[in-house]
Amino acid sequence: MPTDVRMRRLQQKTQALKERAWQLKARLALLKEETLGGGVGANALITHSNDMGSSFRLVKLIYSLDGTQVFARTDDAAESLYKTKSFDIFSGPIAPGNHSLTAVATYRGHGYGVFEYLQKYTFNAKLSNQFTSTEGKTSKVECKGFEKGGAATPMEKRAAIECKVTDMAPEKPAAAPASPNPGTTPLPAPTAAPAPAPGK
Repeated sequence: MPTDVRMRRLQQKTQALKERAWQLKARLALLKEETLGGGVGANALITHSNDMGSSFRLVKLIYSLDGTQVFARTDDAAESLYKTKSFDIFSGPIAPGNHSLTAVATYRGHGYGVFEYLQKYTFNAKLSNQFTSTEGKTSKVECKGFEKGGAATPMEKRAAIECKVTDMAPEKPAAAPASPNPGTTPLPAPTAAPAPAPGK
């Protein structure tokens, strides 16, 4: 296997381990906060979708929750990351209350022919978002990277990130069919005694 391929795979594995470590660190901090604060706590589900056009290729995506980095992906060669249409950023318990979510997405320009010069440029989209989690519910935060403006908007001003926050109630487990007499075992139906023989 060529050395550059081995190095690239090693870098990908290292990045994946770093990302896992960041997520575990974030969850540990949030669990600690929830435990000290008491109550049943809350949950967060954060996702990112890549809705950028073909002129932009995603090369780096970083998310932080309450100042702790929870997600990071890098693709300096701009070969694969841009093909991923959705990312699971964070899923786990958080303390009820106000939270801050920040994100930075870096894109490399992409084009052919007279637009080939775009490959020399990088563009950043930044997000700073606040949301409030409710005790006993899940805050679903759906973020996306998209192109704002239109054809007349300069390339350096098109990249943007926005989020939509909704609260979801936890799913209730299906109730088991109720027994007519809870805690008791139904007895077998009584059988009729045989009739006495005639003359006896």
